[in-house]
Amino acid sequence: MTASGIVTNIQRFSTEDGPGIRTTVFLKGCPLRCLWCQNIESVEATPRVVWYAVKCIADKSCIQACPEDALELTASGMKIDRNKCTACGKCETACPTNAIRLLGRAWPSDALVEELLKDRVFFETSGGGVTFSGGEPTSQAEFVVELASRLKKEGVHVAIETSGYCGKKVMERIISSVDLVLYDLKVMNPDKHLEFTGVRLDKVLANARLLASKTVPFWVRTPVIPQHTDSEENVRAIARYVYKNMPRVERYELLAFNSLCVDKYTLLGLDYPLRGLEPISRETMEHLAHVAAEEGLTNVVWSGMTRKP
Repeated sequence: MTASGIVTNIQRFSTEDGPGIRTTVFLKGCPLRCLWCQNIESVEATPRVVWYAVKCIADKSCIQACPEDALELTASGMKIDRNKCTACGKCETACPTNAIRLLGRAWPSDALVEELLKDRVFFETSGGGVTFSGGEPTSQAEFVVELASRLKKEGVHVAIETSGYCGKKVMERIISSVDLVLYDLKVMNPDKHLEFTGVRLDKVLANARLLASKTVPFWVRTPVIPQHTDSEENVRAIARYVYKNMPRVERYELLAFNSLCVDKYTLLGLDYPLRGLEPISRETMEHLAHVAAEEGLTNVVWSGMTRKP
């Protein structure tokens, strides 16, 4: 039987999610609650209807199309009754300006593979492929495994970006199904990891060691978040752990914080916990990369937006 999954977005021409030009599939659902989450729309496992005020022309076609009578346009904006809404998507189809949208859509694996193979020429010419991200893609493990298997049969390179927070059996299945794992190590202090991400560190480290024991290539990545993960102590501890426990690592990436996700939180009616934090400086990123290299890692890179000193 063909599997299906919930996809938030298909982003083409990605260059930060593995080698070459890639198409990144953002899957819904994540057990973590990182304070700096950049893809907050992907955390909730189910589809969700949202309304863009700037696009709305008060046509009200969406209201007429809603079979559950879950929409009401008021002077203060569109009210969506979450208790009634079934995320059927009929409102989105009816809206002439795309002012109301469904975040998260069910994709059968057949249809999604067909869609992804449209980009095959870019993969072949650049050494790229498909990357599964999220959310946390291991939360839809069966879907990912089936997609990866079918894409690899088509000669497409498959990568997965993961926090490592999943069961051992799930991680083993994922590892055996992909060509590259992009593995996040965010915080090495267990108490701070729990505070900043909402989950315990021990499972993440257990799966990191499991990954290291296999043969699949992997990169390790750390988001550099001001006042949270950007200390020399934290980066040094991560680099030391990787050097000692994950010696096959091909690349260590430091990813600079940005606040481009703020509008997503506003759209979902949420407060962004790190509102007001400024981007990190280039000098800090270069220093942290040097710190990681001092611990023995040989392929250390950093990327992202930085501020001037």
